Amino acid sequence: MEEKTKNDSREHLLYLAWIASVLSMFGSLYFSEIREFVPCTLCWYQRILMYPFVIILGIAVIRKDYKITFYTMFLSGFGACISIYHYSKQKLASIFESSAACGPVPCTGEYINWLGFITIPFMALVGFIIIFTCSIIIWKKTKEMNK
Repeated sequence: MEEKTKNDSREHLLYLAWIASVLSMFGSLYFSEIREFVPCTLCWYQRILMYPFVIILGIAVIRKDYKITFYTMFLSGFGACISIYHYSKQKLASIFESSAACGPVPCTGEYINWLGFITIPFMALVGFIIIFTCSIIIWKKTKEMNK
């Protein structure tokens, strides 16, 4: 049985991870539906991994289910890898010039480039890193409490 403390930081971290997923989802919907930026194939893969977090982490927040972080840790890590690859493909275009096109919209395109480095895959990467970091901290704390 998990020990419940009055001020359990795991609850706050789980909530932070959920907020990151909600902001990531609405951010991607803003760019595609309002700004009408067509997502490339790698953007779709990142969405496929990010969108379920809204539901999964939302339910985990309500139920205070900290064991879910074992799964969110791996899924967000995989999503971060896709984001890193996509961001590298944008910023290191010379390396990827010979790579095949990834769909009707090129993955090297930059709809936005704020401050010279903030692109859509970079923002997705930040979301995945927040979820991954919160998940690993919660997972470690839960593991320690169950000893």
